[in-house]
Amino acid sequence: MRPFVPVEWSVRGHRLDNSDHTLVIGVLNVTPDSFSDGGRYLDHEAAVAHGLEMWAQGADLIDVGGESTRPGASDVHAGEEAARVVPVIADLVAHGVLTSVDTAKAAVAALAVEAGAVAINDVTALSDPAMATVAAATECGVVLMHMQGTPRTMQADPHYRDVVAEVKEYLLRRVDHAVAAGIAPDRICLDPGIGFGKNLEHNLDLLGSGVAALAGLGHPVLVGASRKSFLEKVLGPIPAAERDTATVAAHTLAIAFGAAGLRVHNVVEGLRSARIADAIVRRTP
Repeated sequence: MRPFVPVEWSVRGHRLDNSDHTLVIGVLNVTPDSFSDGGRYLDHEAAVAHGLEMWAQGADLIDVGGESTRPGASDVHAGEEAARVVPVIADLVAHGVLTSVDTAKAAVAALAVEAGAVAINDVTALSDPAMATVAAATECGVVLMHMQGTPRTMQADPHYRDVVAEVKEYLLRRVDHAVAAGIAPDRICLDPGIGFGKNLEHNLDLLGSGVAALAGLGHPVLVGASRKSFLEKVLGPIPAAERDTATVAAHTLAIAFGAAGLRVHNVVEGLRSARIADAIVRRTP
């Protein structure tokens, strides 16, 4: 267990921190093909209602995405992606909800920020040359995530010499890139990319020593193991919607190793389990 160290994440005029509790970020997929709930919230009204529900349940941020990043997923044109997420973000912001946009496209991010998003969650860690400029100009928070390959190819044959060291080294390079582009260090959050170009052993290593290694860099660490397929590699075949208990176990241990935030589909279970983990971790010298 890593000693508890509070960290802050500055997101466009707001400060999110884990000094009181681990941050819980609600996943809102406005897509037809996401692995857990594809199509369920593609309708605008259904998406907004679910976002408001998660916010009322206690989520600290609602992360809105319009392009599936499940293994084998196809690319979505920027115009279509923006049409899915921007109106949803605008309506949630109008209700006082803090939102982030889950996108790898600078054009989509710019429109989402204009609609009121306070952070950009980029699974490619600012690979779009214009993304860092958008984030720097708007003072958004950014999530830099590690992924080996692309969603289409990432699970074909993931391989590392030392997954913890390589993920840490990659994210350090992306932090340097972000800072050089004008993004303040306190606006940067790191995500080891559970399930993004990793096999079972890679994911397990990253949820333990990997989280601890990243937490030692001084940036908030966000972990998203929610309902992912690696869980059934341990449990055996189980539908995505029935993986919340397994998610709780993975996320609880990630908190013990230093995770500052969790990205979850089930906000109620995420909050309850995080509060218990917080109570234990904060009492451990």
